[in-house]
Amino acid sequence: MNSLFSRDLTVAVLASGSAGNCTYVGDGHGGVLIDCGVSTRQILGRLAALGLEDAPIDAVLVTHEHSDHVGAARILCDRLHKRTGRHVPFYMTGGTAENIKEVCVPASVERVGCTEEVRVKHFLCEPLPIPHDTLDPVAWRVNMGGTWVGVFTDMGRPTHLVAQKLRECTVAVLEFNHDTEMLLDGPYPWHLKQRIRSSHGHLSNEQAARLLFDGIGPELRHVVLAHLSEKNNAPAKALAAAGAALRSAGVHDEITLHLGRQREPLQPVRVPVRQW
Repeated sequence: MNSLFSRDLTVAVLASGSAGNCTYVGDGHGGVLIDCGVSTRQILGRLAALGLEDAPIDAVLVTHEHSDHVGAARILCDRLHKRTGRHVPFYMTGGTAENIKEVCVPASVERVGCTEEVRVKHFLCEPLPIPHDTLDPVAWRVNMGGTWVGVFTDMGRPTHLVAQKLRECTVAVLEFNHDTEMLLDGPYPWHLKQRIRSSHGHLSNEQAARLLFDGIGPELRHVVLAHLSEKNNAPAKALAAAGAALRSAGVHDEITLHLGRQREPLQPVRVPVRQW
């Protein structure tokens, strides 16, 4: 007879920003990385700094081929092979696999469709298409025991699909890339400002707040504001926009906001998961 038990699901945003992105999701019995855009040394070192040095890494889920999301793939693949004696799969879409820089290509690329679910141990991993200036970019969600964690970054605009998938999440890592006024008044050349503001660029605080408002569901408890630009945004502005969205939805006291960091890991978010 099956018994019901509880196990904590750990979400650790190891790096978040234009210089590199990486998030760990695991429960001590298995785990995945979503992106590997900082060095292997930083990934493993930041896990260790959080007390997760023994956390299993059973797969890496890649969102797209930009170096701030996949730059460490080859070296990380080799390091994990030495540690585990096997090649850990790096799941990515065909477009990402075809456009990743040769120096970053891991030994164990596993191609997936942009809506093709994959099983990694007891985790269900689900990609979903997003608008960004690469061939087949995706966001990823990870499910364990009915609890969803989503990483939604590098989007030029909110979409109904992302809002729908966000509504099922307990933990969401959500892009708040730039403040529009800071971007327009900032030092970037005009062509780069246009790219960032385009429908295949990055979410502004206002766009992200609207997506958050539309995507609030009954299970949502933690939101990590992610991929903040160091030159075109300010943490206070992003937090103000997200907080306003939560207040408008009447859930400001029910959801905790966290701020993803570029140079140091965020303290892990842990949520209990009930499983059969």
